[in-house]
Amino acid sequence: MLFNTLLLALRSIRRNLMRSFLTILGIVIGVSAVITMVTLGNGATLAVQNQIAGLGTNLLQVRPGQRMGPGAGSGGAPSFKDVDADAIAQQIGGILAVAPEGRTNTTVVAGGRNWTSSVIGSTNAWLQTGNWSVRLGREFSADELRAGAAVCLIGETIRRELFGSGDAVGGQLRVKQMSCEIVGVLAAKGQGAFGNDQDEVVLLPLKTLQRRVTGSTRVQTLLVSMQDDSDPERVKASLTQLLRERRKLAAADENNFNILDTQQLAETMSGTTKVMTMLLGAVAAVSLLVGGIGIMNIMLVSVTERTREIGLRLAIGALEREVLLQFLIEAVVLACLGGIIGIVLATCASVLLAGMMDVPYVFNLGVNVLSFVFSAGIGVIFGYFPARRAARLDPIDALRHE
Repeated sequence: MLFNTLLLALRSIRRNLMRSFLTILGIVIGVSAVITMVTLGNGATLAVQNQIAGLGTNLLQVRPGQRMGPGAGSGGAPSFKDVDADAIAQQIGGILAVAPEGRTNTTVVAGGRNWTSSVIGSTNAWLQTGNWSVRLGREFSADELRAGAAVCLIGETIRRELFGSGDAVGGQLRVKQMSCEIVGVLAAKGQGAFGNDQDEVVLLPLKTLQRRVTGSTRVQTLLVSMQDDSDPERVKASLTQLLRERRKLAAADENNFNILDTQQLAETMSGTTKVMTMLLGAVAAVSLLVGGIGIMNIMLVSVTERTREIGLRLAIGALEREVLLQFLIEAVVLACLGGIIGIVLATCASVLLAGMMDVPYVFNLGVNVLSFVFSAGIGVIFGYFPARRAARLDPIDALRHE
């Protein structure tokens, strides 16, 4: 009986293909919108996590000043010294690497071409804390770091813009009035978590930056990379205590430095994108309800049009539950067809938009299944009232209907 009822429902849908398509259009749009929004949101979340992970593994960034964010600054707080990095590496357990960092923005020149870049002074530990690798050439030697030699490593963007397809290693790069030899090219990392180009960078030995570029011994940031099995809270507590001692702060004094945990930053930003994804998905789900109302409206019209057919079926012995089942199956089939079409369209749209937005495509089986089940549920909920109305028709009145 169920199979015959399904055939009758499919035959009725096929008789009015255009009307059936327009009926499920709301479901198609709703399902595709929900899946696309959630998929792109998950891709954006993963992209943020990957970009922040690119800043460094279990990384702590220590800067002078009492707060982070808009309006933050050193506020007169003393800068760090390179010996602070040595003290942290020697006196705190669970540390993988510590790198002092000085930074400035300036124009670099090579072969008649110029490019504005971030110029960073640090040690080889900077590569380890930031998950950098040298694609061509080598790192700094101990003698170069100690003497402040005129050597540098450059990012992929600097290599491409200043040297094109040529070999940059061994070439000369002018940073302000200093000319330095390029001893290595860093592997590309792409866009950063805040939209910046991470490969737009020139790395110098810290003493070279201080003596020949900025003329200042300031160390603006201490990059502290923790071991994978270390306790971040314990390390931050030990780091805070050590820096307070080295900066001679009394017990009543506030910290004149701040510590940023990139893992916490990743969790915060990921949580924000997840909330936005849920909100967008909820807004898109409203169109599913609109599609359900459309199904109920068309099914009511269908009941009116087929009143004589229903009366004839009831008159020759069809049971009310059979008529109810027929119209209910029609509504569910329509909703399921809309769900399937919506899933196909959402998959195509998600792949296309993910490529355009430069975020990874993340297939989520759960949201696809849930959207399909929800669309079928919409068919049951909004199809039940028209089906019950059809099943309760009086056979005599139905046969007299014009």
